[in-house]
Amino acid sequence: MKLQRKNRRAIALGALAVSGALALTACGSDDTGTTGNGGASSAAAGNIKCDDASGQLLADGSSAQKNAIDAWVAQFTAACKDVQINYKGGGSGAGVTAFTQGQVAFAGSDSALKPEEVTASKKICSGGQGVNLPMVGGPIAVGYNVSGVDNLVLDASTIAKIFDSKITNWNDPAIKKLNPDAKLPDLKIQAFHRSDESGTTDNFTKYLIATAKKDFPYEGGKAWQAKGGQSAPQSSGVAQQVKQTNGAIGYFELSYVKDNIKAAKLDTGASAPVEANIANATKAIAAAKRVGTGSDYALQLDYNTKVEGAYPMVLVTYEIVCDKGNKAATLPGTKAFLTYIASEDGQKILTENDYAPMPEEIITEVRKTISNLS
Repeated sequence: MKLQRKNRRAIALGALAVSGALALTACGSDDTGTTGNGGASSAAAGNIKCDDASGQLLADGSSAQKNAIDAWVAQFTAACKDVQINYKGGGSGAGVTAFTQGQVAFAGSDSALKPEEVTASKKICSGGQGVNLPMVGGPIAVGYNVSGVDNLVLDASTIAKIFDSKITNWNDPAIKKLNPDAKLPDLKIQAFHRSDESGTTDNFTKYLIATAKKDFPYEGGKAWQAKGGQSAPQSSGVAQQVKQTNGAIGYFELSYVKDNIKAAKLDTGASAPVEANIANATKAIAAAKRVGTGSDYALQLDYNTKVEGAYPMVLVTYEIVCDKGNKAATLPGTKAFLTYIASEDGQKILTENDYAPMPEEIITEVRKTISNLS
């Protein structure tokens, strides 16, 4: 159906506004801008199939993948001009809640659905249930801002003590031992964590619990539990605080490591400290085990790996959708968008924006599930 000029202009403006607001929020949302790769190339846009999709898609969830979502939405809405995507990006917890209450077509979460959340989803997925589709991967960076310190190395025990207020100064002996050549200042550590329920927090604390349980005696989960520190909403909020505070440290996705922020290397017990980058995160994600069944593809990550070059502090962001019983009004748009982001072109955008694409054996199965959504 041909759009009238007025409607075209309204949709274009809506898509532009959405790309700035979009963020899958299994973590908390972030508000940094899109990268230079967010624009739609004619070649990529030509490979996107809209399949008669139209109308508005509401979504919410992980902020970890916000920068990827921004780039995806710019590409998709350039090709499918009859579709608007409003991704609120309020964090993983908010996204899952919105999904199980039937408020959104799909959600983004950095943690797979819990059994009780799957049960709740059956009320809004007529004849089906919510399933986890791994779509975005990447390292959780321990970002810091300390004048004069450019190559910081930390291990799990030291990170745990820093974020539990047991190590409070940058010239602490434990940090000195890991960084004998660094000029560590006599400066108070300002540790920042997430104030909202976050999949990034969930994965960050899972790593600490798996590798330094004695120094991080907490249950973990989306809500922060350790003592002390300061908080900020969403990954963008934590990154902003680290950026503007000398002596600060925080945790967030690699795409937020810029400006005054540097990422610490991890001493995992391998022969050399491991850098937080896409290739090293992919090595860790490839070792994940599938624990979901049927249409569900939840993964179990090995946070304790000591494989050479593997960066184990990683997360996987899931798109959560009904396998059956999706609303008729939003199903075409949801399938078209998910089909695109799971495609070769969609996954390629991840590497251009500091995220790790899913290993081929995983994304191949995800594509099959998307094609069968109903």
